[in-house]
Amino acid sequence: MGTTQKRFDVGGMSCSFCAESIEKAYDRTEGVEDVDVSLAHEEVLVRYDADRLGEVGVKDTLRDLGYTVRDPDKAKRYEQQRAELADGKRRLVLAGGASIAVAALMGWMILVTGRLESASLATDLVTLALALGTMFGPGRYIKEKAFQSLRRGILNQHVLLEAGAFAGLLGGLLGLVVFPGFPTVHFFAVSVFVTTYHILSEYTSLVVRTRASRAVRSLLDLRPDTARRVADDGDVEEVPVGDLSVGDRVRVKPGENVPVDGEVVDGESTVDESVATGEPVPEEKTDGDEVIGGSVNGTGTLLVEVTATGEDAFLNRVAREIEEARAMKPGIVQLADRVLGYFVPAVLTVAALSFGFWLVAPLAWGGSPNVQRGAFAALAALVLGYPCALGMATPLALIRGGGKAANRGVLMRNGDAFQVLPDVDHVVLDKTGTLTVGEPAVREIVTLDGSESEVLATAASAEAFSEHPLADAILDYADERGVAYADPEAFDTVTGKGVRATVEGAAPRAADQSSGDGEVPRDGDDVLVGKPGWLGDEGVDLSRAADGIGRLQHRGLTVAGVVRDGDLVGLIGLGDEVEADAAETVRRMRDAGITPVMITGDTERTARAVAEEVGIDRVMADVLPDEKREEIGRLQDAGRRVAMVGDGINDAPALTQADVGIAIGAGTDIAIESADVVLMGERLGGVMDAYEIGEESYRKTRQNLATAFAFNGVGVAAATTGLVHPVFAMIAMVLSVSVVLANSFAGQVLSGEGVNTDFAVEDGEDARIGGDPSAADQAATS
Repeated sequence: MGTTQKRFDVGGMSCSFCAESIEKAYDRTEGVEDVDVSLAHEEVLVRYDADRLGEVGVKDTLRDLGYTVRDPDKAKRYEQQRAELADGKRRLVLAGGASIAVAALMGWMILVTGRLESASLATDLVTLALALGTMFGPGRYIKEKAFQSLRRGILNQHVLLEAGAFAGLLGGLLGLVVFPGFPTVHFFAVSVFVTTYHILSEYTSLVVRTRASRAVRSLLDLRPDTARRVADDGDVEEVPVGDLSVGDRVRVKPGENVPVDGEVVDGESTVDESVATGEPVPEEKTDGDEVIGGSVNGTGTLLVEVTATGEDAFLNRVAREIEEARAMKPGIVQLADRVLGYFVPAVLTVAALSFGFWLVAPLAWGGSPNVQRGAFAALAALVLGYPCALGMATPLALIRGGGKAANRGVLMRNGDAFQVLPDVDHVVLDKTGTLTVGEPAVREIVTLDGSESEVLATAASAEAFSEHPLADAILDYADERGVAYADPEAFDTVTGKGVRATVEGAAPRAADQSSGDGEVPRDGDDVLVGKPGWLGDEGVDLSRAADGIGRLQHRGLTVAGVVRDGDLVGLIGLGDEVEADAAETVRRMRDAGITPVMITGDTERTARAVAEEVGIDRVMADVLPDEKREEIGRLQDAGRRVAMVGDGINDAPALTQADVGIAIGAGTDIAIESADVVLMGERLGGVMDAYEIGEESYRKTRQNLATAFAFNGVGVAAATTGLVHPVFAMIAMVLSVSVVLANSFAGQVLSGEGVNTDFAVEDGEDARIGGDPSAADQAATS
């Protein structure tokens, strides 16, 4: 059978220590050749020799380590993720309740009785019961992970936690049975607190990371389940899309989704292919033109011959590219995890050496081995060494940053984005729907005969019955301007070219007819509205408009000529409007030292026109959907940190490939689910808001880590003397966490900003809340 490659969705990973533990476990597994672990997407890609190791054995390694292998069915996988989140919350509630009870008992002992030692046997036994209940109840899974790690010779955070928890338990039992002077309650309390802190840290990470990714499922939902297959004899049969083969012919009616990739063999229609191109203007399709599965047919009926099925189909290729981009996306090692990589073995070593020292050193000055002091030193080192504050430093900074971001209409779906954003030096922006509104609109009217209102009224009257998006843009503009227009008496669409209409005695109609300032075309006018080339073929003299046509086309606009009774009376330039804050956002990027780059499937001329308007120098035009991801990869290969901003299905692979993917909340579900950051509404300025918040959050993380490491480092060093009382160790732990908490939230509380722990879109929620600040505020406080 040879080398086999399998990808597994894994539940239970919370930090890069988990990823490192999985990699080390597979390194020690016979038959495994290579392994890649993606913490951000909770995926493991294993290459193994199928002659020496089966798929069951590969999965068993993950399960033995305490992780879950999720069901390959995406709907079931999503339910498993939700169940994991519910389990984490249940554990936190149970452990948190035990911690509150122990803290209350300790407070009563110190404040009421004034004693540091045990007040009575009853308090000792109550605390022991709480410690055992916490360690072997909600904390049982940590022990299982620690045991499996130790069995494979792996030292990780689970091993250190259990060393500290069992050290506290052992110290309490020694005080209960052997050394009457030992602070029994406080040692038992250590077991409860360190277990609770660990559960809290993992749950916070779970909230940040574990959210349902419905990108691929939503993507494939765009494709119809069935298609109308046309037999050679003309009979029509409705069959599952999966039963179609290359060469089959299917009929697509107006308004339906095209079920497969294919070629038009009969019929004419406009087809909305924004699913692939991202461009808002539908393409005219006739015999010989290609269509893409998932695109939307317009007003005509098409007969399409299938050219690609299965894995070769467009939507499946995009889905596969998303999966590949996730697997290849470089993992982000959290700063805290890099510190803990050295800290864990160091603490275990210091604890062992401290115990040994107090057994041997007294012999040098004529004493006897001091077992009690050695045990005290080792246990205190493990207690003070457990990195509670270190483990919470990053999550707390993320919570603060997440709340602040939500108040500005930015949803941080991935905690890694906080660390990566400050290092971003290139932001790649999709054009349509990101830098621009994403819908065609009238940008300019050039008059050759009459006023602008008269030219607009003539065009609107001709287009009144048209269903083309450019016609809608003309009608909307007329309504906005209060220009009256009449229904045509005769109307005909010339597919791919324009419309022909006759206006005879129709009543004016407009959004506000009483205030209309346009002259309704005279009875009997023959009106043409369409492409200049078609108008020329119809015998219209375009010589007077040559300069105007060239200027509008140079701006990247679609030009529609307006002809009345054979005379060209004006030109209408239609195109995508630039977002109101696009130029300001680009300026903020440059001020921050970031290079903005535009990427689009549109033509070079149109792209350059928009880039010039917003102030972008570097443009990548005529880029196909699958090439966007490749362009992002090239920038990364050149050593750049890249953020990608997009809104469409065609952007999804690139959003996943980028170091940070940023989706416009008004975009498609697939783009949103593929991104790390979601801008609620359509405000592009949220990109730089996210960048600035990321910078601040990462700075807070470094401050928190420095503070926590100082407490832990000094505490462990002091513990080696064997003179540190457990209550002072606990005070130091509480103080370190308090300082980290204060540093994380003090400024936010003083400034009146909310604290939001929602980092992702829950099932049923809609990230596309809208662009107004009130919507963002509601999202932040809900």
